[in-house]
Amino acid sequence: MESSRALIAGLQPNPLAHPCRQRHILSLSSASWERKLKLFSTPPSPKLQLQRQSHLSGSNAARLPSSSLLRRDATLSDTYSDAVELANLDWDNLGFGLLPTDYMYSMKCDRGGNFSNGELQRFGNIELNPSSGVLNYGQGLFEGLKAYRKHDDSILLFRPEENALRMRMGAERMCMPAPTVDQFVEAVKATVLANKRWIPPTGKGSLYIRPLLMGTGAVLGLAPAPEYTFLIYVSPVGNYFKEGVAPISLVVEHELHRATPGGTGGVKTIGNYAAVLKAQSAAKAKGYSDVLYLDCVHKKYLEEVSSCNIFVVKGNVISTPAVKGTILPGITRKSIIDVACSQGFQVEERLVEVGELLQADEVFCTGTAVVISPVGSITYRGQRVSYVEGGFGPVAQRLYSTLTSLQMGLIEDNMNWTVQLR
Repeated sequence: MESSRALIAGLQPNPLAHPCRQRHILSLSSASWERKLKLFSTPPSPKLQLQRQSHLSGSNAARLPSSSLLRRDATLSDTYSDAVELANLDWDNLGFGLLPTDYMYSMKCDRGGNFSNGELQRFGNIELNPSSGVLNYGQGLFEGLKAYRKHDDSILLFRPEENALRMRMGAERMCMPAPTVDQFVEAVKATVLANKRWIPPTGKGSLYIRPLLMGTGAVLGLAPAPEYTFLIYVSPVGNYFKEGVAPISLVVEHELHRATPGGTGGVKTIGNYAAVLKAQSAAKAKGYSDVLYLDCVHKKYLEEVSSCNIFVVKGNVISTPAVKGTILPGITRKSIIDVACSQGFQVEERLVEVGELLQADEVFCTGTAVVISPVGSITYRGQRVSYVEGGFGPVAQRLYSTLTSLQMGLIEDNMNWTVQLR
């Protein structure tokens, strides 16, 4: 805990950038990490360090303590107030795109599989060898999660340990070492707190968190990279449905396929996403929102939308394709299943035939960005089936309201899913 305090204490905003688990409470108040000089009297553990910026202004350099804790990329804040001033953004018109923030987190792994001390660095470009494993052979994974600001100015993370476990599962499939769950979660906490001023006000959006694991070591022949980098960057994003909920229109793709049995469809590797761009682009050119993929063997069972899991509602039964290696085990998917069960719905994880779409009452997708996206229509071999118009269906609305209220701390977290930062 003291190491995280010391880590955060030396940071200032970037002047160039305008079932259930135990609940974790990280009590790092704004007041505690703003009282910088006191914190530097205690050396941090070797888990987390700071790098120094090579070009410091004279005023900032004068404020730096003569401590080995700070190297060239870290400077002290100009303010000693107990509150963190929000970034100067138009929060009411925040979109869903990249906005550069103050800091990113980086941690290296050597040939022996041992991760070095993590470091918070200024957000910016990274340097890669042209022969790095991630560039040449696609040896890379990523995750996505969010942080929300509550009315009392505390911050909530949603199930970060699930992202850590999924990254470890993906790393095993891709022959990569991975951070431990504790390393992953602590790195997320440190990155979020270092960029706290970029977390939107309550109800205005969230801080999107993107952890990456990449083979950054040089390798010419096909082989695992000799070095890896775990990196986290963040960006504030607005509410996905800013102007009201807009149901999406899907087209079923029956020629191109997202994943194959025995492949990597069940892990969040970077190559899975580039592979869907061709079909997605063609669908959007025809006026559809996205593509719904079928299995590649029988070509009749639902799998996924490009970057979302799919659910089919009929009466009190909610069906979703079972996770069997070709479908990503989405964390929002898993959470929706648990919420639905707690509300008395019958949830079936099984093979779902494309013909069942014709009889469905509702269809919706789940993912980190949208949480739940209602499907307005699906077209299969020229036949269009319509569902809700202009908003959520009753089941999707109920699940969406419950889960987003949990994520934002508006209702009691009886599932013990949120991690609170102060």
